[in-house]
Amino acid sequence: MSLAGLRILVSAGPTFEDLDPVRFLGNRSSGKMGFAIAQAAAQRGAEVLLVAGPVALPTPPGVVRVDVRSAAQMHAAVMQALPCDVYIGAAAVADFTPRQVAAGKIKKQAGMETLTLELVRTPDILAQVAASARRPRLVVGFAAETDQVEQYARGKLERKRLDLIAANHVGLAGSGFEADDNALVVYGRDGFERALGPAAKTELAHALLDLVQAQLAARGPET
Repeated sequence: MSLAGLRILVSAGPTFEDLDPVRFLGNRSSGKMGFAIAQAAAQRGAEVLLVAGPVALPTPPGVVRVDVRSAAQMHAAVMQALPCDVYIGAAAVADFTPRQVAAGKIKKQAGMETLTLELVRTPDILAQVAASARRPRLVVGFAAETDQVEQYARGKLERKRLDLIAANHVGLAGSGFEADDNALVVYGRDGFERALGPAAKTELAHALLDLVQAQLAARGPET
């Protein structure tokens, strides 16, 4: 199914929150799922902008890429890219960042048995996109959970006022952040639920875009 004429914004990968010039807080996201979605959308004819955290992946053909490092940088890049028709937030964005970044390397000193870090909340990109005056026609989030997957995913869907959320159970062998395969359950409004996979992330990307296109078709043309 063609996505020609649509502008799709995808965020992918982790964010790195610097502690000092040497260390950072990060996560295990490889960016593979978000990059697969960007690639699949471009293959279907969409105009695709990919906001990518620090990952070692090539830019998919036909995709415009903006590289960022921190949650604040990803937030700024995503909000600047609005408006668009669809936003798919596949990035694993840090929820907290250090209040202060040390100018020099934090040194271990004699008798120093603990180190306390003060962390502050980062901007909630998904919630702000969904609440924006330039809100896309469809806002799709991701939820990576270790337990109570449906409960947490549906809670995030409602709390952030998303249209769809793709949930995956991290920590299972052969799927998740660093693997080439994954399994998703997509939840939507009015009790909508659809299981996708297990399959290669490239296949899941097309399956997810099928759901996106069905949602857009059900809503009718933009007014």
